[in-house]
Order: sequence, then structure tokens, then C-alpha cells
Amino acid sequence: MSNRTIPVVDLSQFVNGDAEARSQFVQQIGRAFHEIGFVGVKNHGISKDLIDGFYAASKRFFGLPVDIKRAYEVPGLAGQRGYTSFGKEHAKQSTVADLKEFFQIGQTVVDGDLIGKEYPVNVMVSEEAEFTQLGDQLYKAFETAGAELLRAIAIYLELGEDYFDQKIHNGNSILRAIHYPPITSEPDSAIRAEQHEDINLITLLVGASAGGLQLLNMEDEWMPIMPEENEIVINVGDMLQRLTNNYLKSTTHRVVNPPREEWHLPRLSIPFFLHPRSTMDLTCLDQCVTEERPLNYAPITAGEYLDERLREIGLKK
Repeated sequence: MSNRTIPVVDLSQFVNGDAEARSQFVQQIGRAFHEIGFVGVKNHGISKDLIDGFYAASKRFFGLPVDIKRAYEVPGLAGQRGYTSFGKEHAKQSTVADLKEFFQIGQTVVDGDLIGKEYPVNVMVSEEAEFTQLGDQLYKAFETAGAELLRAIAIYLELGEDYFDQKIHNGNSILRAIHYPPITSEPDSAIRAEQHEDINLITLLVGASAGGLQLLNMEDEWMPIMPEENEIVINVGDMLQRLTNNYLKSTTHRVVNPPREEWHLPRLSIPFFLHPRSTMDLTCLDQCVTEERPLNYAPITAGEYLDERLREIGLKK
């Protein structure tokens, strides 16, 4: 694994490779998700121009006056669409808010699927139209890459390549633009994002504008994650950990504050939280329940689990 904190895999090997290349990719990503819960992915098919364009538009949006940004905060939506102001969200084990503000873009259903009635409409920003337009395009690109990754995981789990396809079709995924403003005074025991695990199946993260992301390894040591250029970081979420009865690992991670001399620098991060449809059954897979790994979780649907977790992190009352 060289001196990297996380291994790197090449998605084009799975999408365009022969049977041997695909099989090699499946084993690499499966082993990484089982042992570490994180992996770097290169040749993921997401346009650099699109990523750069959305970063630039996000920067412009977060640079708007606070009263304008707050006009895009929608009461009663638990932050699932539009803007969430600074200091609203906290990790489930913490009462101190993270040092961030964010904007969320959700699913747009275009094929008449009735599940569209479950989803609130996306919030359009009139001052920065490109922000939401490019966000929607990036959302679709992340969906495509995420679906390929889950096909590889399904093969690894011996579920059949298409196991997740219908479960994530028009799923409740979220694209989140996160802005960590410059730190102007001694933080009140909070860091930019306190240690947590993600709720969803998998998270796809394009390189942040500054360092700070760390994972907690098996030895209880915090290790920095520094993706190479044009690499995205993928991690297992709690839904996939739950489905596999802890066989695939949802690893604790956090975003730490920079050294004091870099407090003046903001940080921008763009994660895509890939969620299934709310009806997906997260009951542990039979093949993941063994004598060594007895059943850890009661049956629950993805929708029920999401509600439970949104309350824990303070976004839903």
C-alpha cells in the first residue's frame, strides 16, 4: 500500500477492462472497504472542468452576504435542500456545532417515477445561477460513478452485479457544498467537522481546497487523507456497513482545524452522499451473518434509518 493512508484503484479498469481487470478491481475495492473503509479512485469519469466550475461557483455563493444566503434556507426541510447556516449541524456524539455552513442539492426525477413526490424541489440561487446548474450536472456525474462502484461491491459480496441498480435508481442522494470559513477566534472546543461516520451507502468526495481530512485507523490513530490530483476519495457509509453486518467498514473521520498560521484560509469541500430509495431494506445480508460475526442490527428501511440519524445530528427535530 506504499506510504499512502488509503489505497488507490482505477475505475476505468472495471468500466472498460476485460474480465481479469474487472475481477482485480473488485477484489481491490472490496478489500479496501473491508479493511479500511476508504479508497482513492482515479479515472473516475467525472470531468475536471465540471468539478472546477462547481468549486468556483460554490466559492462565489458562499461569498455572498449572510442575509442573502439565509434567504435560501428552507425551514422544515432538515437541511436536505438549499442552504444551512453556520453552526447548525453537529456530530451525533457532540453538542458543539461544527465550524461550517453548507448547501445541498438533491435528486431531480425526470422519468415519471412516483418516488419524485417524496423529494422537495431543489433550491435555485438567482444571484449565482451557475452554482445550482453545475451542481445538478455534477450530481448526475457522481451518480454514474457511484453506480459503477456499487456494481463492483455487489460482485464482491456475491450479490450479482445489478443488486443495487434499482435500489439506487432515483435514490435520495445529496450533493453537498461545504464551506469552512476562516477561523477568527479561538474555537469553542469545536473543530471544522467533529469525528463522525456518514449515514449513506457510499460517499464520493472530490479533493478539498485545503487539507484537514483524517480517518481513525484500527490502531486508534488519526491519519491524514491527502488525495492526489484528479483523484476522488470514496468511503463506506453506515447503511452499507449495516447491510453487510459490519463486514464493510464505515470508518470514523473528521476535518481538523488548520495550524493557527493558516486560520485565515477558508476550506471548501464537495462530498456526494449516495443514498438508496427510502424503501430499500437494510436487513443484514444472510451471507454476512456468521458465528464470528453474529447479527448486529434489527431490520430497518433506508428511509427510517435516515430519519433517525438526521435527528441525532440536530438537523431534524
